[in-house]
Amino acid sequence: MNLISHVVERLQHLPPPLTRDLGSERDLKVPMRDGAVLLADRWFPKAGRKGLPTALIRTAYGRGFLDASMLARPLAERGFQVLIVSSRGTFGSGGAFDPLRCEREDGLDTLDWVVEQPWFGDSMILTGGSYQGFTQWAVADQVPPQVKAIIPLVSNSALTLDFLHQDRFSLEVPFSWGISVAGQERPLSMLRVLLQERRLERVLRTLPLSQADVAMLGRHDDYIQNILTHDSDDPFWAALDHRDRVADITVPASLIGGWYDFFLPGQLRDFHVLQEAGRGARLTVGPWPHASLEAGGVAAREALDFGLAHARGEQPPERAPVRLFVMGEDAWRDFPSWPPPGYRPQRLHLQPAGALATDPPPESDPDGYHYDPADPTPTVGGMRMTMTEKAGRVDNTKLEARPDVLTYTTAALERDVEVIGEVSAEIWFRSSLPYADMFVRLCDVDEQGRSYNVCDGLISLTGADRTSCATVRLWPTAYRFKRGHRIRVQVSSGAFPRYNRNPGTGEPRATATTLRAADQQIHHDPQHPSAVILPVRQPE
Repeated sequence: MNLISHVVERLQHLPPPLTRDLGSERDLKVPMRDGAVLLADRWFPKAGRKGLPTALIRTAYGRGFLDASMLARPLAERGFQVLIVSSRGTFGSGGAFDPLRCEREDGLDTLDWVVEQPWFGDSMILTGGSYQGFTQWAVADQVPPQVKAIIPLVSNSALTLDFLHQDRFSLEVPFSWGISVAGQERPLSMLRVLLQERRLERVLRTLPLSQADVAMLGRHDDYIQNILTHDSDDPFWAALDHRDRVADITVPASLIGGWYDFFLPGQLRDFHVLQEAGRGARLTVGPWPHASLEAGGVAAREALDFGLAHARGEQPPERAPVRLFVMGEDAWRDFPSWPPPGYRPQRLHLQPAGALATDPPPESDPDGYHYDPADPTPTVGGMRMTMTEKAGRVDNTKLEARPDVLTYTTAALERDVEVIGEVSAEIWFRSSLPYADMFVRLCDVDEQGRSYNVCDGLISLTGADRTSCATVRLWPTAYRFKRGHRIRVQVSSGAFPRYNRNPGTGEPRATATTLRAADQQIHHDPQHPSAVILPVRQPE
């Protein structure tokens, strides 16, 4: 195990450990209020363990070798004892696994149990990423005083709900996650996930979509059926929506996210709420997708710097509330808030002949393209949940060569343009069908003509057969477009399988069986000034 310890230390850029000699207790029984019993493993240094603060990780993904090596060991070697608790219905814990729904009551019961244990050292932090981060948001407004900090990584207080908006249904992440957890306790589960990814795009073409889980699993899955039939504002999801609790969180919080993480908008929303409420929160956002060793290393170091200091009743090292990695500049920068001050909206207007400029567009005919959901515009990079394809920043050259993708590009920049904050677009659009999607992507084109995605977003439209302005919210970003580069905007009608195909018929997503192709128009004239709106740093 010492070899593993050294490898993880290097991967996560950790300080040397206090010890590498750890002990553990397995399958501790944690009783819940309804009689269910959850299982937990505790990791601790064999010497000098008395009175150490506890790092609590509540997870739906098990307590095996990888979890012990990457989550428990780094912290247990450096000043914590670590408790990993399996969610109900997973990896030996009692009860039935109902994703996300039971984490509040079970979490509060777990906290009550921990503080009563003879090995508990009077202070605790909550840490972990993704689902493990959600388990922190589920209880953070009502933690006992022994909890001194929370450190949610690539997570937010509503998780699934950010994918299920009626006007922008994001298919790939909740579906693939549902498939993954449905089979995660089978032998060779990681290999199965990799093999399933190769089938995923084909399976997500299933019509009706309500049969896609059967095509993948051989049976229906409750979670997948629920995401297909219940929109984000459906009361069905109330038990896993903790957004209204965020303003009541008083425990110090350090949020860690990635510019290409699919949970980022919700995470920034949570941070903004905490900051507006005057809470002791700080934010770190790096250039990462959801699954990232670098992000995991930042979270481990934050548990040691921020979390351990608070657990000992000390102040963590001084730093600004917001630390952002500015892509393009490739540098970390500190700011007082999110969104940061000093950035004002600048409109770049779509122009004839594929141009993009600050000037209003002249009189011009609309551009057109043909969208066929039977051959949907594919997802390339960006906010993906995948191990076999590249997420994050990728070359978009092949995508932009498709006839169903339009591009609008500035002249070479005469100076650097720094964009930090919320990005949006207003696109005047008309379809031959009343139902259509609008996908907008912001890209950086280098001196060699290679186009790299920065951020993007999609909206589903009704009444699309009438010319109207589609407002698209893109992902937030921090990006410096360098002098000599060009800014590009892509416009299309899909990004499959990240977003579900719009069938063009208005049928419910779960039961649609007909696909209709459409002819789309993008307008750019004085009456229809299509534009992307960028938060640009003003010259000093």
